[in-house]
Amino acid sequence: MVGYTNGVLYTMRTWTVTKRLAAKKREMKRLVRSFLGYPSNAQFEYSALFDFLRYPINNVGDPYDDSSYLLGTREFEQEVLAFFAQLYKIPESNFWGYVTNGGTEGNMHGLFLARELYPDSVLYFSADSHYSITKIARVLRMEAVVVPATSEGTMDLQQLAVLLRDRQGRTPIFSLNIGTTMKGGIDSIDAVLAVLHTHGVRDYYIHCDAALYGMLLPFLEGAPVVDFTKPIDSVAISGHKFIGSPVPCGVSLTKKEYVERITRPIEYIETLDTTISGSRNAFSPMVLWYAIQKRGYDGFKKEANTCIAHARYLHDRLVGIGYSACLNDFSNTVLFEKPPAAIRERWQLATQNDRSHVVVMQHVTKKVIDRFVRDLQKCVR
Repeated sequence: MVGYTNGVLYTMRTWTVTKRLAAKKREMKRLVRSFLGYPSNAQFEYSALFDFLRYPINNVGDPYDDSSYLLGTREFEQEVLAFFAQLYKIPESNFWGYVTNGGTEGNMHGLFLARELYPDSVLYFSADSHYSITKIARVLRMEAVVVPATSEGTMDLQQLAVLLRDRQGRTPIFSLNIGTTMKGGIDSIDAVLAVLHTHGVRDYYIHCDAALYGMLLPFLEGAPVVDFTKPIDSVAISGHKFIGSPVPCGVSLTKKEYVERITRPIEYIETLDTTISGSRNAFSPMVLWYAIQKRGYDGFKKEANTCIAHARYLHDRLVGIGYSACLNDFSNTVLFEKPPAAIRERWQLATQNDRSHVVVMQHVTKKVIDRFVRDLQKCVR
């Protein structure tokens, strides 16, 4: 079938494509209204950036080194990284970072640096760590030791001490959880350091998986300090989680001296190879830059505290209807007994064993929470 609309030739295929896209858009608008189980902020607006999707932008190579590929957004990426360097109190003289495709890539980059620094090492992480850590250990062929976790989702330090004694003489590399996936547990950097001190361990590497909480804790009064004033070595933070983005992205932060060990010059693109990926998404730095410019430190602080307050509200509502629920300090992840399948599907709840959770992001308002609790009450009566 062929026809003309406003002087433009349309075929049946064009009509079908338009119809499918419209249907998918309606589905997305419906699903986002009950999007509770995953740590992604669905409340953002980036229409000012849409024109940049007309170009084949690519931040190939090192974010601080020029390239012969000129269609990029390096200057915006550098400003984003400067914001995070200040937030995480790492001296500019020894700072390096880049915008990643998500938390897993940030974790891989940090642990890759660790393995290159200490080839004869052992990777330690808790049983409640994100699944990416196990995968990364396999990819990098690192000996991995899974440390049991406490009921709160943090690393069991007594078990860690035993496991360290069993591997004396091997440099420990840690992937510490700054907010676990299901429970929101935060591993204590100070407590791990105390265990290392007790066992006389001088050489170690600490990577922090701060996918979601990396943009929560810096803005919460009295929260655990996770920054480079402590002897940490790298941090991975997601951009699509707290900040919010239409595409997954993140930030990897580390020390310049570590990156220099892996740097290789690439003649073809006239730049340095320092990242996990070669070609890199150049749209994500624009998204993060725009969010920082529009919301700033004070805006992020207000949002972080609102998320925490709403998480407490959800916890109290669940307890109020007789539902068993848990909420760690400085956490926006509310864990509770697994509800019926209809509820889990309708509200897109992440579930593990006999527990489900809601991650209270910016779009999870009290009104949304009240709808969820009313729905839950109807199903459990």
